[in-house]
Amino acid sequence: MAKTTQTYDESKIQTLSSLEHIRLRSGMYIGRLGDGTNPEDGMYVMLKEVVDNAVDEFIMGFGRKILLKREGAMIKCRDYGRGIPHGKLVDCVSVINTGAKYNDDVFVFSVGLNGVGTKAVNALSNHFLIRSYRENSFREARFSRGRLVKKRRGACEEQEDGTYVEFVPDEEIFHDYDFVDEYIERRMWNYAYLNRNLKLYFNGTKFESKRGLQDLLEKEVGRKIGEDILYPSCHHVGERLEFAFTHTSAYGEMHFPFVNGQFTADGGTHLSSFREGTLKGINDFAKKNYSGMDVREGFIGAIAVKVKDPIFESQTKNKLGNTEIRPWIITEVKTAVVDYLHKNPESARVIEKKILSNEKLRKELTAIRKEAKAAAKKISLNIPKLKDCKIHRGDRGGEKTTIFITEGQSATGSMVGCRNVRYQAIYSLRGKPWNSYGKSRAAIYKNEELFNLMMALGIENDIENLRYQRIVLATDADTDGFHIRNLILTFFLNYFEELVIGGHLYILETPLFRVRNKVQTRYCYSERERDKAMKAIRGSEITRFKGLGEINPREFGQFIGDDMKLVSVGIDSIKKVPETLTFFMGKNTPARREFIMENLV
Repeated sequence: MAKTTQTYDESKIQTLSSLEHIRLRSGMYIGRLGDGTNPEDGMYVMLKEVVDNAVDEFIMGFGRKILLKREGAMIKCRDYGRGIPHGKLVDCVSVINTGAKYNDDVFVFSVGLNGVGTKAVNALSNHFLIRSYRENSFREARFSRGRLVKKRRGACEEQEDGTYVEFVPDEEIFHDYDFVDEYIERRMWNYAYLNRNLKLYFNGTKFESKRGLQDLLEKEVGRKIGEDILYPSCHHVGERLEFAFTHTSAYGEMHFPFVNGQFTADGGTHLSSFREGTLKGINDFAKKNYSGMDVREGFIGAIAVKVKDPIFESQTKNKLGNTEIRPWIITEVKTAVVDYLHKNPESARVIEKKILSNEKLRKELTAIRKEAKAAAKKISLNIPKLKDCKIHRGDRGGEKTTIFITEGQSATGSMVGCRNVRYQAIYSLRGKPWNSYGKSRAAIYKNEELFNLMMALGIENDIENLRYQRIVLATDADTDGFHIRNLILTFFLNYFEELVIGGHLYILETPLFRVRNKVQTRYCYSERERDKAMKAIRGSEITRFKGLGEINPREFGQFIGDDMKLVSVGIDSIKKVPETLTFFMGKNTPARREFIMENLV
């Protein structure tokens, strides 16, 4: 085979500036780009980096108020902290590895210890302005795509000290994007829960928490004893650790873990230490040896820890890796739990009753599990309908692993031929799955398809064993497809709502139309996009995709590649789940019929 002739000399070697590198490899710094439809999209990470700096000022005791405003694509943030030292204003937002967060005298506990945050925001914005107010004077610098455009300075006797930032994400990087206020409001609440008495304002709405993580739990599950929760939450506030927990009647366990204000969706050593400390505390008080599975069934907790030098497993900081924090977290949690149980004997009685109930149910499930597994072995040694991938969550590179849940063989056939076999698995449904609404946990073991789905995901005992980072529902964009999607969502919300809270569940968007001529092809996700494409492409023909199986495998590959369009499935709070499931999946009530008639397209 002849080699192609290439010139490889000194002229081919490139040296990028730090900001050029951010623009070229933006995913290394802010994760996925996206269009704003997912709360983890890059523009929200940029907003977070700016607000994090303002919150860090509050943590260090400077400024009790943060003002955030959105005007179209522009985000404006004003804090009342110390203000960036004027002589280093430009360097702090444009030179990598420059900042005060390496200095323990200025910032002790911070998420942004890598000196990249606002530099990435600057580099990825077509407009970035920063202004520092200190001692009755101000300095200002304006940038475009990381390049300094203008500097100015002056007096400002009426302005309090602090920092003002405004930015507009660059349309060259983020195509056709828009901010969703609901996602921003959710972040504001998290900041409020983790920083008691900090006042945050977003577009004039105030976000403030007096009781920290206790408020977070009440927002998620409510506060009514016997209905929302089984007993008043245990709440502990220490110098470096805060946690709160209670039990509900729901299945599984739910956690909201934070490190230095960062939500760590995949947990880490702080979460595992919290779980272990809670178990030890309950067993020490009860003088028993209850299993962790029985203690944690129906458990909901939140933990926030301050770590001096946090080590995260990725730039997006979803999982904490510090091992040195384990002993002191376990000890502090155990001590606090024992103290709470001694001071609240009624809560201790309810917890023990809940544990014994969980233990009884677990033993009843054991026999059913044996029967289900025996039946499954007779069918096949492997999980039917699963086309697995080579790499799984927990392996190196496992954060990219995805399982697509599809309907029927035609849709599966389109995907099998074009998927990435290293990272992408497919589970094929036979048709409309069983409606699990209102059924007990034992019912899963009596339904072959949902049992196999649970085993394929690896979540029978614990979602920590989840085999894929993303679970993507890939159903047809028609009435049957929407019904199947709702049935699968009901399955997850009914039994494994922690997967939804953890941000693992998504819906795949695929094109409804293909508009093309001999020269050009466009894929359209709505009728508006179709009409726009028809005007732009002369002499075009239009194809309406009625199902995923109608899309050629060669075409389908681009729709499940790195830039596939995913809609994250989320809920405002756990307490809304039963109400939502009852409305959509319960008996056919007049209220639902009226809703369908009003929204029927």
